[in-house]
Order: sequence, then structure tokens, then C-alpha cells
Amino acid sequence: MIKLQDVIKDYQTGKVSFRALNGVNLNISKGDYVGLVGPSGSGKSTLMNLIGCLDVPTSGKYFLEGDDVATFNNNKLADLRNTKIGFVFQAFNLLPYATAFENIEMPLIFSKTKGAARKKRIKELLELVGLSDKSNNKPTEMSGGEMQRVAIARALANEPDLILADEPTGNLDSKSGEAIVKIFDMLSKDGKTIMIITHDVNIAKHTNRIIYIKDGQIESNGHMPH
Repeated sequence: MIKLQDVIKDYQTGKVSFRALNGVNLNISKGDYVGLVGPSGSGKSTLMNLIGCLDVPTSGKYFLEGDDVATFNNNKLADLRNTKIGFVFQAFNLLPYATAFENIEMPLIFSKTKGAARKKRIKELLELVGLSDKSNNKPTEMSGGEMQRVAIARALANEPDLILADEPTGNLDSKSGEAIVKIFDMLSKDGKTIMIITHDVNIAKHTNRIIYIKDGQIESNGHMPH
């Protein structure tokens, strides 16, 4: 489903060039449940941004479901990000003045889902993440764990094939974090392709395959023994 070939990513800051990814080769199959682990500054987030079509490689190729992403125009990329890929961030990135319902509704509005179908889908998602009773709550009226559950529901709104989660438990206590990972475990059993970026080895152990990245290069790409 995902194939990176010799991907290099350089960033320019003034006259200084910094190589964030240095020749990354990676294959992720449909239905894989992957943990991406590495120290701070290892290139984890850069890699996720490339896979999520939020950024483009300096050189090398990225194929998503067999298509070369470099050939897509901005509209196609925006469409991909809204319908094919679900993002979950450490900082939740919820709209602070919108209710849980309205936050989850945003991607459905963008994908032009009709009113009745939208309502039904939001109701299903709130149920899925165990927040049926919080539909009208704003982020300020929720705990961190609840906000992250809303963020996951929003990421799932358009039934994406791929879920990218960047330190999804980073701002949560361990109990809330475990509850969040259980949702990912459940989604994985449903056949979703999931990549969790984490520095927490206990979280990574939930996945079926841990990829270690260091200094912009993949050090090991193992399948976890169960």
C-alpha cells in the first residue's frame, strides 16, 4: 500500500541544509499495524508527513497504492488527505469552540456527505470511541483522553484506509493512553492500516511490526514476535 524508495528529505534554514531523511526504503502492506520508534530528531515526524502527503520528498519516490504521489496535483493531494488518510496528533488539533459532534463533522462537510448520512456517521463514531454522551461537549469540557477520542473519531469520519497517529498518547496519563491504544488495536483487527509514531515502547508493543528510525535512516524494520 505504501512504498518509499530512496527517499531523501532536506530542509533549508538560511544557508544551512539539514537532511531529515537519508535514503529511506520502506514497504507497508494493507492492514499492517506499525509502530515507528526513534529518538527525538530521528526523522519520525518528517516520515509521517511524507506518508500523509503533507510534504514531498527532496528526492526518491513515494508510491501510495501503486500511484506515484509526485504526479498528484494539490487538489488530488487534499482529497487524499481528507478521504484516504486519517490523522491523529499529539495536540488533538480540535476546534476549541466546536462541540465533539461539530469537530467530527468537519471532514464529512469537506467530502460533501449529505446531512442525514453525516448525522448517522457521527453517531456511529461517537459510539465507537465511547463518547455517545459527550456529543455536545466542547474540548474545554473534556479530559485529554476524551479529546483524543474525538480526534480519532474525526480521523475515521471518511473511512480512510490509512491512519497515521503522531505520539497519540504523548499528552495523556498512562491509563488514558492505554484506552486510546485499545481503540487502535480494535481498528487494526478491522483491517485498517495503522502507523503509530511513538517514543513509548509499551505503546509500540501493541503493534505487529516496529520500525526503528535513527538519524533519518531506518535501522530495523522487524515484525514483532507475538
